[in-house]
Amino acid sequence: MSTATTTARSARLGLRATPEQEAVLRRAAEATHKSLTEFVLDAACQAAEQALLDQRLFMVSGSQYQAVLDMLDRPESDNPGLIDLFSRRPPWATA
Repeated sequence: MSTATTTARSARLGLRATPEQEAVLRRAAEATHKSLTEFVLDAACQAAEQALLDQRLFMVSGSQYQAVLDMLDRPESDNPGLIDLFSRRPPWATA
């Protein structure tokens, strides 16, 4: 059982759908033996989690991965731009 079904729901979400969208959502909810609310929340949460994972997980080829490892293994070198940037006071710092 998911957390959403074991915890009292207090947040209210509102949305508008076309009659066609509502019909397909209701059919899918019935097919999965869920209420319309459960079905829509489950689907929305899965999509949200995937969108967030897409921001943290990067899929690369073997050669791209090796190129990153090679770059990390190289000795560090001076970067005048970064030296300049880090020597300045950040704009959000108080005086």
